[in-house]
Amino acid sequence: MATLLVTLYEYSPLFHVAVVSLCFLVTAAIVLGWFGFDVPVILLSYDETEVIASTPEKRMIQETNPFSFALGSGQACVYDGVSLRPCCLEPCVLSCFWGCEVSALQAALHTHQQTLRLTSSQHFLEALHLHFHYHETFNIKSEDEKECHTCITADQRITDFGPLPRNHYPLVAVLTLAETEARNLYNIVANVIVIHVPDSKYNLSARILFQYLLTAQGHMHELKPLFMSAEISGPPYSEKSSQPAEAQMEGNLVRDESDWSEEMGRNCVICQNAAVNRVLLPCRHACVCDNCLLHFQHCPICRAFVLESFSLRTTAGM
Repeated sequence: MATLLVTLYEYSPLFHVAVVSLCFLVTAAIVLGWFGFDVPVILLSYDETEVIASTPEKRMIQETNPFSFALGSGQACVYDGVSLRPCCLEPCVLSCFWGCEVSALQAALHTHQQTLRLTSSQHFLEALHLHFHYHETFNIKSEDEKECHTCITADQRITDFGPLPRNHYPLVAVLTLAETEARNLYNIVANVIVIHVPDSKYNLSARILFQYLLTAQGHMHELKPLFMSAEISGPPYSEKSSQPAEAQMEGNLVRDESDWSEEMGRNCVICQNAAVNRVLLPCRHACVCDNCLLHFQHCPICRAFVLESFSLRTTAGM
């Protein structure tokens, strides 16, 4: 092998070209890395202490969410109805509005933000101004996970909710606290869930489209999922916040856990050592620890640029 290299060095100009090209590529990568440009990870040193950029911290507020909601078991359709599984920390009322007009729901939510606070099932009934096909209510006991089955009555003769784009939501479920004392105890007073139910014209399986939390101050927050690895050793975790613990709302609310990451048994995807403690925005991937966040400007999962982040562990003063 040594003889071959010596021969190439003496008689082949390609050897010189290859060596010069390799040196040029390595030098260019190092220079670009100094000026903050992305370079292949293999060329970066884990020992370097220079921080690329400081990711802005998203300000979070802790709030206890008394509501929990999930679709029940079994098939769902307009003809046979759908099973719902609410679970609340306090006695509450589940109101189901079939065929609710999109504009009517938007107007009701706007009313909550501007003037009237929608804190009870009666408030929602009045705010929607009968702009729905059918209405049904259920009384839910505290921490009762019993499923509720709601269905449009046969005399309504409704088989679909029109062609796309639709002017009516198939089903809007609203959870409100039943007791006045509980409404004064919690800042979150209502949970609005928009649900798709398959019909004769649009056979997509039943699913939750949107979830909104309404507060006593007239604010509205959309519940959004956190994308976490399925390779966990702890108890299962629902990305849609199915347990009535701390709400997770981008920019406003965060689940309060003394040790979230260690409970889930997950490690940072970069160092594989420290526990995951950061949610990246806007992609909402929870995959890195505090230290590794300082060395990356892009999400290691989807490569989206990280604009902000917030911690999964919060203190009372945040």
